Amino acid sequence: MLVLEEFADVETSSGPMRVHLFIPNTGPEYPNAKFPGVAVWTEIYQVTGPLERFCRQIASEGYLVACNESFHEFEPLGSQIPYDVEGTDRGNLYKIKKELQAYDEDATLTLNVLESHPNCNGKLGSVGMCLGGHLSFRAAFDKRVKSAVCYFATDIHKKSLGAGMNDDSLERCSEITGELLFLWGKKDTHVPVDGRQLIYNRLTEANLRFSWCEFVDAQHAFIRDELSKGRYDAALARNCFSMMMEVFHRTLYVEYGPLVGKPAEVEHVC
Repeated sequence: MLVLEEFADVETSSGPMRVHLFIPNTGPEYPNAKFPGVAVWTEIYQVTGPLERFCRQIASEGYLVACNESFHEFEPLGSQIPYDVEGTDRGNLYKIKKELQAYDEDATLTLNVLESHPNCNGKLGSVGMCLGGHLSFRAAFDKRVKSAVCYFATDIHKKSLGAGMNDDSLERCSEITGELLFLWGKKDTHVPVDGRQLIYNRLTEANLRFSWCEFVDAQHAFIRDELSKGRYDAALARNCFSMMMEVFHRTLYVEYGPLVGKPAEVEHVC
């Protein structure tokens, strides 16, 4: 599908926040078309070229997409943080300078933008990478989120998101009612194997509905198609995108009707 792009400036407790919108273009013939909404959460660099392309890809599949600027408290509206040493240091500083409740407020407001949009059917999903992977996980605390995809989500294992670096993400994971998909690189130095195991074990203990994939040679940021420092894997990024779309289609497009009874027991067969 073709995609229209616009933005909405939303008032938060700390001033305006820009939310970028990517809307399937059905033309003047179908102005009342309805689509599921997907919130996309950014890396520490805000809404950069790779994020815009990612959002357009999702929207072109028939989803209304919203992507907010994560550090609107510190940067002018519309700002992109460069993928260089200074930009990385700046983004990492903002990540632990911003209050945890401010991240959650941003999530609620971004989901509100999607839900209230005239072209949204009311079903909401979430996806993010790096910092955004963690934010996608936290967005799933909102019962409106039917599914959340988390690409190489940082800091969940360290409890270090936000001011004070003592977040409660894993402690609150039992609040999640939607489906989760985690996508990792086995060579990710930001979330090493013991950190990934900690997250996996906690999700299992909470009896959450989740899928989990670790890719042999993938590193951190393996889906970023620009200035990824040699880590971009186009073939793997394409496969992960298909996995994400399968989850969104099943949880946001299929209409199951009301829940009746319990799932059937799995038969042990060969």
